[in-house]
Amino acid sequence: MTGSGDSTLLGRALADAFTPDSPADEVTTRLLDAAFDQFCRMGIRRSTMEDVARRAGVSRITAYRRFATKDALVEHVVRREFRRYFDQFLIDISSARTAADRVVVGFASSLRAFRNNPLIGGLMTAEPDLLVPSMINDGGQTMAVVQRFVAARLRVDQQDGHISPAVDVDMVAEVWTRLSASFLAIPSQIVDLDDDAQLRDIARRFLAPMLTPTEEA
Repeated sequence: MTGSGDSTLLGRALADAFTPDSPADEVTTRLLDAAFDQFCRMGIRRSTMEDVARRAGVSRITAYRRFATKDALVEHVVRREFRRYFDQFLIDISSARTAADRVVVGFASSLRAFRNNPLIGGLMTAEPDLLVPSMINDGGQTMAVVQRFVAARLRVDQQDGHISPAVDVDMVAEVWTRLSASFLAIPSQIVDLDDDAQLRDIARRFLAPMLTPTEEA
């Protein structure tokens, strides 16, 4: 993410977000918190390990003992934000009664969470040349991770009998993931991404019907 050879950093952070992490010690947590604050305030490109160490109140050597490179630190910070997002996503959809309702709530929740996140949303606004290339120049790795997460949630509904077995949940997840990514990466002149009611309406009209097999539509 900080250099031309780091286009898979976002994909790695996403993939690792599903892997349970061992509890961080107090110094590591301070560094991650300081890095999050530093990156949100100054951006990733303009921040250094020295900046983070100073904000965390530790020495530069201590920071490098925890994270060998700035890219490693960035990856851990981004991973933590994705973990928080996925945890909140599952909470948001838990109250929905039907698969279609979960689509509507989940779509609006996802776009809102990414846009309102001080780090991820800030990068999309202030440093899109860092984040967007990592989404599209990594051979589809980042999209594939998100697609698998969405497909897994749909498959649970399918196994529980809430979605017809005739629905190709992998393809549905692929289309939804790419649609969401395009909304996040490319500003829309029609859709207000800060309008939850509009996002829910889009999901209800265009995404939820994809859970109905063509022959049943």
